[in-house]
Amino acid sequence: MKRLLKILYHYLNSTRKHQQTDLLLLGTLLSRQNKQLPVLDSLGPAEFKVFSQAGDDGIIQYLINKIDIRTKTFIEFGVEDYVESNTRFLLRNDNWSGLVIDGSSRAIDYIRADDIFYRYDLKTLQAFITAENINELIASQGMRGETGLLSIDIDGNDYWVWKALDVVQPVIVIVEYNSVFGPERPVTVPYQPGFTRSAAHYSHLYFGASLAALCQLAEEKGYAFVGSNTYGNNAYFVRKERVGPLKIFSVAEGYVESRFRESRDRKGRLNFLSGAGRLASLRGLPVFNTSTGQTEAL
Repeated sequence: MKRLLKILYHYLNSTRKHQQTDLLLLGTLLSRQNKQLPVLDSLGPAEFKVFSQAGDDGIIQYLINKIDIRTKTFIEFGVEDYVESNTRFLLRNDNWSGLVIDGSSRAIDYIRADDIFYRYDLKTLQAFITAENINELIASQGMRGETGLLSIDIDGNDYWVWKALDVVQPVIVIVEYNSVFGPERPVTVPYQPGFTRSAAHYSHLYFGASLAALCQLAEEKGYAFVGSNTYGNNAYFVRKERVGPLKIFSVAEGYVESRFRESRDRKGRLNFLSGAGRLASLRGLPVFNTSTGQTEAL
């Protein structure tokens, strides 16, 4: 039985590598086409997926070919095993270097055992990210000043971590927003250093910040909002002095409502809420209004 399991493991691992090679080849071809795109009225037509959760690989390729990026480095938080991520295609297709951070030691061990770790200039760090430690974590890896791209997806304190971050100045920032909070109110979950999405509320829908809150923070930090992916979870920001020909969006213009039906009931079972039903399940929970500086009920 052990021998059979070992053979099966090697077969699945080999199959996965072949699939990644095929995906990478397809992505390379799509990337070449992407370079020929004119300036778009939305990010949707640029989308394609190789390693990203949605079409973010294509959006990133579009952006790096439309704006001036002098430092080909990235930082990404919340990567899990890094098989699905926003920066893996940048690493493999464009030969960027970067740093990935995740709170799971098992995930980081997986990345370090992956061929990608020795074939490319990739740093890994296992840490639970907070607003208090983010600058020290990045600086400890020798990264300061301008970097090409920052991707934040930690399902919780995303707003607060970006607000605190000042040790690097990314040209492009990708931040996950919580579409369930809607397009109008600038709100985020109140800051708790140990915040985890699964423990915060049984629905798993109470996390992160609204797009309006992130756009407000972007303005404070000198960034322009250049759109969202069509999946309705990632917002894209570019430093104003580098935005070039890209179209700048208002929150109303760039907001995309997600179609995720990942909500859970009190027993932890998926209950597939959609639309307004998702927000209704969170009514009364506290959120921090980034305009007023006050905590209020959702």
